[in-house]
Amino acid sequence: MTAEHVDRVATVEGTEHVVVPSPIGELTVVAEGGSITHLLMDAAKYRPDDDTLGRPGDPAAEPFASAALQLGQYFAGERTEFDLPLAPRGDEFHQKVWALLREIPYGETRSYGDLARALGDRNLAQAVGTANGRNPIAVVVPCHRVIGADGSLVGYAGGLDRKRFLLSLEEPPADEVGRLF
Repeated sequence: MTAEHVDRVATVEGTEHVVVPSPIGELTVVAEGGSITHLLMDAAKYRPDDDTLGRPGDPAAEPFASAALQLGQYFAGERTEFDLPLAPRGDEFHQKVWALLREIPYGETRSYGDLARALGDRNLAQAVGTANGRNPIAVVVPCHRVIGADGSLVGYAGGLDRKRFLLSLEEPPADEVGRLF
C-alpha cells in the first residue's frame, strides 16, 4: 500500500463518522465494522476530504460513544491509556511504527531515532518520521509523544501548538516531579 492510500478513508458500506469536540478542536472519529480507522483533527496536514468519511454515525453507538467518553476523560486528565477497537490502515512498516507509538507511556517521549533503533535500524529515523506523520488515529495512537533527538518539538501533522498542548497535558504536576513515592 502506498502512502497516498494510507491518507484515504475508503467510502465503503459501513463507514461512518462522528465529530467529537475537544480542547484542540473538533476530532472526527471514523469507524468501519465496529473499529476506529481514523481519528482526525480539523485542518490537519493529511486530513482526507470530508466526503470520503462515510455517512454520519450515531454518537451513542459503539465505538463512537466509547471514543467520546475516553477522549473526554483523557482531556480532563483522568485517563492515561485508551481501550478502543482500532483498525488503522497502512502498510506493514507503518503498522510497525504505529504499534511502537502505542507502547510509549503516557507522559513520556521518544525520538524518531529511538523508534528506528527499536525497529532494528537507526537509519530508519526519516521513514519513522514519515509513518509517524501519517498516523491516522491521532491522540489515541500517541504520535505527539515523538520528538527530535535534541528534545525539540518537530513535525506534527496537527500542528506544533496542538503537540505542545498534548505534551503539556501529560506532564506530571510540579509537586510530583522527582517524587519517588
